[in-house]
Amino acid sequence: MSFPLRLFSFLPSALGLAGALALAGCTSLRPEQAVAPVQALSQQQWQADLPWQRTDQERDAAARRTHALLAQPVDAQAAVQLALLNHRGLQASLYGLGMAEADRVQALLWPNPVLSLGRLVRGDEREIERGLSFNLAALLGRGARQQAASQALARQQAEAAQQLLAIAAQARRSWIVAVASQAQLRHAQTVLDSAQAGAELASRMHKAGNISALRLARERTVQADASLALDQAQLQAARDRVALQRALGLWGDQAAALRLPEQLPDLPAQPRDRQDLEQQAMAERLDIQSARRQTALLAAELGLTRQTRLINVLTLGYESNRSNTQATEHGPSLSLELPLFDWGQARTARARQSYEQALERTAQVALDARAEIRDAQLRADQAWRAARRYRDDVLPLARQISDETLLRYNGMLVGVTDLLADARDQARVMAASLSAERDFWLAEADLSQSLLGPLEGGTSTPTTEPTAGPASPSVRSSSTGH
Repeated sequence: MSFPLRLFSFLPSALGLAGALALAGCTSLRPEQAVAPVQALSQQQWQADLPWQRTDQERDAAARRTHALLAQPVDAQAAVQLALLNHRGLQASLYGLGMAEADRVQALLWPNPVLSLGRLVRGDEREIERGLSFNLAALLGRGARQQAASQALARQQAEAAQQLLAIAAQARRSWIVAVASQAQLRHAQTVLDSAQAGAELASRMHKAGNISALRLARERTVQADASLALDQAQLQAARDRVALQRALGLWGDQAAALRLPEQLPDLPAQPRDRQDLEQQAMAERLDIQSARRQTALLAAELGLTRQTRLINVLTLGYESNRSNTQATEHGPSLSLELPLFDWGQARTARARQSYEQALERTAQVALDARAEIRDAQLRADQAWRAARRYRDDVLPLARQISDETLLRYNGMLVGVTDLLADARDQARVMAASLSAERDFWLAEADLSQSLLGPLEGGTSTPTTEPTAGPASPSVRSSSTGH
C-alpha cells in the first residue's frame, strides 16, 4: 500500500527547512589542523619533521628521507628524526587526532530535524499525519558540547605530544647507550690486546727462568678475564644496537645500514643554567597541560549538566493532519519530559565531584613535576662534575703515572709486572671515564625530558656496566720479576 502523492506535498518545505539548518551548522573538516600543533612541537623542540603518512607517496617520501639519514653516521639529532619518521604507533596517534577533530566538527553541527509521516484509516475516513520536530534540548546544550569537544581535542593533542616526547627521548637515550657501548667494546678489545701481550711476555720470561709459575698463572688469568670482558662487551653492544634499531623503527636493510659515530660528543664547558627551570616546566610540561585540559573539559561538562539537569527531552515540532472527511488540522507541538522523580541533582553532584577530583589531580601532577625536575637537576650536575673530574684530573694523572712507570722501567728500577699492572690500572680508569661520560649525557637527556613531560620509570639507568678491565687484582712488586 502506497501513500497518496499529495502526502509528499509536505516534503519540499520540510526538506528546505532541513537544508537551511544544515547549512547553518555546516563546518569544514580539516584533520591536518588537529595534527599541526604536535608537528609544531616536534619542530620547536628537536628541529625534526613529523609527517603524517596517509598516502603511498608520503610513505615513500619518509622512506627516502630515512635512506638519506642512514647514508652517514647517525648523530643524536638524526636518531630523533629517524624515530619520528618510522614509529608506527605515533602515526596511529595522528589518526586518533583526526578522529578527535571529526568529533569536534560533529559537535558543531546542528541536530537533525525529525520528519514523521503517518496514514490512519477509520472506516471510510483516511487521515494523513505529517510532522517536523526539532530537539530543543540538544540545541540548548550545543554550546557546551562544542566547548567540551574542543577541550577533548586539545587534551588528546597533549597526550599525542607526550607520546612524541617519550619516543624522541627514548631514541636519544638509546643512541647514547649504543654509542657508549661501542666505545666500551673498543676499549675492551684494547685491554685484551694488552693482556695477551703481557701473557706472551710472561710466558717467554718464565721459559727464561726470570719469573715463577705463579706469576705466569696470574698473567694468564688476566688474559682470560680480559677475554671474558670482551665477550660481555660484544654482547652488550649488540643488544644496545638492537634496542636502538627498535627505538628508531628500523628493520631489515635499514637496520643493517645503521652506522654510529666513534664516540659521544665532548662534555660542555659548563653545565646548563638551572635558573627558572621549574617555572619553565610549569608552563611547558605536557602532563600539566593535559591535566589542565582535563579539568577544563570537566568544567565544561559540569556546565552542560547544570544546563540540562531539569530538561532532558524538549522537542519543538509542527504537525499537519489531513482527513478526507474533515478540515485539515495543523499547528505547533511541544513535548517536555516532566522532572517529577529525577531532578538531575545526582548527575550535577557527580559532575561537581569529578571536577574537584581533577583539580586535586592537577595539583598533584604539578608537585610531582617539581620534584622530578629537582632530582633531574641534581643528577645532571653531579654527572657533569664526575665526568669532568675524570677528564681533567683522573685521566691526566693516570697518564702521568704510566709515563713515570715507563721511565722507571727503562731505568731498570721497576719490573715488567709493575709496568703491566700500571697498564691495567689505566685501562680501568679509562673504562670508568667512558661510563661517567655516558652517565652525564643520559642525565642531561633526562633533564631535558623532565622540562617537557614525565620521565618513564623516574630515572634512566645505564644498560651497561663499565668495563673495568680484568677482574684480578693488580700485581705490583719492586724488582721481583725483573
